[in-house]
Amino acid sequence: MITPHQDMITLPKMLAKAPSMIKKIPKLYRGIKFITDNRTDVHTGLGFTFAKAVKANPNATAIKFEDMQLTYKQFDEWSNQFANYLLNKGLKKGNVFSVALENRPELLCACMAAAKTGTIAALINTSQSGKVLIHSINLVKPKLVIVGAEMTDAFQQIRAEIDIPEGSYLWWEDKDTYHNQQDTDQAPQGLNSLGPLIHEQSKVIPATSKNAYAKDGLLYIFTSGTTGLPKAVVFNHSRWMKAYGVFGHTLNLTDQDTIYVPLPLYHGTGIIVCWSSAIAGNSAIALRRKFSATNFWQDIHKFNATSFGYVGELCRYLLDTPPDQFEKDNPVTKMIGNGLRTSIWKEFKDRFGIEEVLEVYAASEGNIGFSNIFNFDNTVGFCPLPYKLVAYDQEADEPVRNKDGFMQQVKLGEVGLLLGEITPKAPFEGYTDPEKTKSKIFDDVLVKGDSYFNTGDLMRDIGFRHCQFVDRVGDTFRWRGENVSTTEVENIIAECEGVGEAIVYGVEIKGTNGRAGMAAITLHDGINFDDTYQKSLLTELTRHLPTYAIPVFIRLQDSLETTGTFKYSKNKLKEVGFDSSKTDDKLWVLLPKDEQFTLVDDAEYHRIQSNEYRF
Repeated sequence: MITPHQDMITLPKMLAKAPSMIKKIPKLYRGIKFITDNRTDVHTGLGFTFAKAVKANPNATAIKFEDMQLTYKQFDEWSNQFANYLLNKGLKKGNVFSVALENRPELLCACMAAAKTGTIAALINTSQSGKVLIHSINLVKPKLVIVGAEMTDAFQQIRAEIDIPEGSYLWWEDKDTYHNQQDTDQAPQGLNSLGPLIHEQSKVIPATSKNAYAKDGLLYIFTSGTTGLPKAVVFNHSRWMKAYGVFGHTLNLTDQDTIYVPLPLYHGTGIIVCWSSAIAGNSAIALRRKFSATNFWQDIHKFNATSFGYVGELCRYLLDTPPDQFEKDNPVTKMIGNGLRTSIWKEFKDRFGIEEVLEVYAASEGNIGFSNIFNFDNTVGFCPLPYKLVAYDQEADEPVRNKDGFMQQVKLGEVGLLLGEITPKAPFEGYTDPEKTKSKIFDDVLVKGDSYFNTGDLMRDIGFRHCQFVDRVGDTFRWRGENVSTTEVENIIAECEGVGEAIVYGVEIKGTNGRAGMAAITLHDGINFDDTYQKSLLTELTRHLPTYAIPVFIRLQDSLETTGTFKYSKNKLKEVGFDSSKTDDKLWVLLPKDEQFTLVDDAEYHRIQSNEYRF
């Protein structure tokens, strides 16, 4: 497996970063003040930070989108109008309204209006439909549902199932509704067109804007629902301030910078990490409706973006595109996000001329976060808040506890389950469902009476309060008595000649202990999975992986399915496993003592499940 030693953070490495860190100290100091301010009786949050930016530089560009731009002053007045509309509709502090829009300025306007009224904007995943969409809306009990024209069809199909008051279903045209204040398109029957209604309102900021406090809700962000229906995570103004303080003041943007965000704004990385970074620097945020690898660098030049937000496999998609004229001499020096794989970290920086990778780690519902403020490679960064890495039993699927019932911390360089200590400075806000909230908390972890949030992530301690992401609990599996990290095996396979993308997961073979490794892969154009290629692939895998980590099964696919936030969808792959009757994809098995893969047809599947082979 990948050795951790080359990525360990040592004292000489820390000292080498001192010169570059000294330049950041003034802004980092200001950021720390926001992070550590635990007052609950003062105005704070999104509206507070945006007002600072408006006052500092009202004529700076705040938003870039397609062919339009808005200054901080223009956006401020527009969001005041939306806030006054919400108040005139009778919404009060703590009320919820749902918003379903693709990435466009109207979505940011809705979030800012929520901040100025004390209401909560529930950001609907625009890829949802049917029962999942019904569940997400009804879960938060909204007073209003705001639907973009681009989402009309999905909502009209489930409209009768939405539990909202009559006349509270609003429609927002899919155009520049800031500059075009009158309808040009006809709203669907029974829906009120929101754009003109907002422009009838006063541009004066409402008095409620001063009533947002640390514990007040700001957004509902929905988890992906990989283990069931989505959960709504409460994101309050205190957590906004922490993001603003950490990410905004570490990325260190100015009013001359633009951060490009092709990530979905219903996800925390886009709406919180990237937008707070822009506001902290009085900078512009440039939006694209949906990520496009083909148009990425062209957009970078169009918006003159000096940084961008990333998540999941976005960076691999960019690496897989052939070089073009737009990636040359691009203005980007920084990037911020999460999920950059160690296998492509250096290659990505070198090819595109990136100086600083601000990798971050922060679950939407979590109480701690890491940030790569020292700009090391291959790490989620540094965490100033209290956390622990504890030993985890993969077979029992739970943390190891000693005879006294307490968990055991892992040593430097070892892998453990990441737990965030729940303290007044790092509270766990939880979900809308109290039972789900309770299920994420461990009590009596190291001493009687303590409480920790269970992140569900396995991390490696690489020193000086830095960690390296290893895997999600449940993704790591045991085979032949050994723990296999899917992330680390994926990194190795993805580096093999001819492989485009790879997802690794464990599948059950009857009569065996643990789970055998299976990899769903795509191949580059012109590569055939023939005998010659199989031998070269196995040679590479054998060189870099122990025997137990080499995938027993291979599934060839034309493309790998991802979620709206660029995470691979493993659940469907796990359900099919290596059953050839459930898919048209070619499945292959590495039978015991064989030196090449065998095609799995129905007969071969039954031989495997009948234990004709000793795996």
